[in-house]
Amino acid sequence: MASNLLKLPIQTIKSPIPSCSSSLSIKTHFPSLRNPLQNQLKKSHISFFPPKPLHKSKFLCSSTLSTYSPPTSKEEAISQAKTCLSTTLEKPLNNPRLAGKLKKQKQPKFRIEIPVIDDTPESLTQLALDFFQDLPIKRKGTQLNILLVWPNSNLAELAKKAFTNSVSSNSIQHMDMSSFLTNDSSRTLNSTDVAVFLAPEDSELTVMKTVNDSLYPKPVVIFNPKWGFEDETSFGELSGFIGSFEVVYSFMGLEVRGVLSKRKGVVFKCARDGVLSSERWEIFVEEENGELKVISKFKKRPSIGEVENVLYNLMAVNSPITKSAKFFRDLVSNVTGKK
Repeated sequence: MASNLLKLPIQTIKSPIPSCSSSLSIKTHFPSLRNPLQNQLKKSHISFFPPKPLHKSKFLCSSTLSTYSPPTSKEEAISQAKTCLSTTLEKPLNNPRLAGKLKKQKQPKFRIEIPVIDDTPESLTQLALDFFQDLPIKRKGTQLNILLVWPNSNLAELAKKAFTNSVSSNSIQHMDMSSFLTNDSSRTLNSTDVAVFLAPEDSELTVMKTVNDSLYPKPVVIFNPKWGFEDETSFGELSGFIGSFEVVYSFMGLEVRGVLSKRKGVVFKCARDGVLSSERWEIFVEEENGELKVISKFKKRPSIGEVENVLYNLMAVNSPITKSAKFFRDLVSNVTGKK
């Protein structure tokens, strides 16, 4: 059932629209979009996907056409995100550098946000294993070398064990963030084709930028950052660095509650076929028949306040009080003949 899409502690906000008689409950799927219940969320076991499909999902893996709707399962979310990142990375990994090029190359920097069941080390390492062990990147010539950078040594060691028995078409190495401060990591960085920061903390931003600069012009990916999106404006000089990472895939669950009803929805972005410039941030709301309908689109990532306004307006339009007022107004108009 659709009601099983999310099972999270709820943040309720009183509606500023009296006639709406509704409240908004924003349920964040992962650490990158926080709310006042962040600490409570971290302690919760979260169910993100229903046991049966919530809606009809379109997912075509054609190299020329892909149509995506929000995923109905963890496996589909991973498959969608893998395809998005793979197609986005193919161009920078296959295009040779131009000798004597005067203009400085733009470093490919991308960001992936996939919901996880919880914040346990086992959950994160399993997600990384499912995602990176067979990342389907088409590359000419040599094997692809992927460096997974973990926030601490415990996670790095756990990941090494998890990947030990996996069969991968790519060469995958693991390092923790502190290794770049104490060890000579230049040899590892030189052999790296793509570096991925997994669940980094905002306290590690300086180290991340140092590693990023050392890898230039190779692609770098941020995977499920731990800081809140709206916190990024407070990072000072590093705000520009984080803002330069283009979101390839993002998925966040929402719920809006009224006095007599509640609605499920998601905020969703998915780069189709590696094309980033034309992709919009979409807000979907679940209809009574279980289908998800797009109710708003944004060129840039919407803030929590912008999402609230969209959902408040939706609830105001569908509120029984609002409908009664509209019916009474139309009835009077019909009787008096005035509009």
